[in-house]
Amino acid sequence: MTPTPDATPDAPAAVPTAAERQAVARAARALLARQGWQRTTAEAIAASAGVSRDEVRAWAGDTGQLLLSVLLDSSASVAAHLADVAVARPGPGESVDLGTELTDLAHAWLSALDAFPEHFAIVRHLAAEITELPSGVAEKWQTAGPRQAHSDLAHRLRAVADSGLLDIDDADRAAVRFVQLTTLAVVQASFHGALPLAEEHTAVLVAQGVEDFLRLYRTGR
Repeated sequence: MTPTPDATPDAPAAVPTAAERQAVARAARALLARQGWQRTTAEAIAASAGVSRDEVRAWAGDTGQLLLSVLLDSSASVAAHLADVAVARPGPGESVDLGTELTDLAHAWLSALDAFPEHFAIVRHLAAEITELPSGVAEKWQTAGPRQAHSDLAHRLRAVADSGLLDIDDADRAAVRFVQLTTLAVVQASFHGALPLAEEHTAVLVAQGVEDFLRLYRTGR
């Protein structure tokens, strides 16, 4: 009887090159934006990136960890953009036309919808899937993106208040109010930028919101 040769163990999957890693990350981000968390699989990512499923798993291990990494990276990019917006506006000094500066700030804040369309496509999917996301994903996403942006805005509004232009006791609350009053209506009506509003409509919504914000927080109101 001929002996059966020992089975040859499978060779370990090759670790992706730097270019392949970038392709995998781009593919994961695009799929997450197009079809959401639940439907994005390692197989789909591999096919889109032009690598094998084993190579994807050799790098990311768990598909959920890869998607989380992509989500946090995307959220951090948007938060960094909004931090730059907050630092630039409003300008210091009593000569500032505060209404104009706050209007510019709101429009600049909304510019993220155009600057990061893929990210906000991801946001739309995650909002629909929020109860199905793995434990901890929503919290990490909020910390990396929205909460960081909120903190930067609050810091800027506090600086404006310290210059005497706004009467603010709680900068965090004022930041929430600013976003609610000046940008939220546009974000909701456009479905996070999926259906952009006419410029005139956006301008009216922002102007009304700035007026309401100043009624609450302008010094000497």
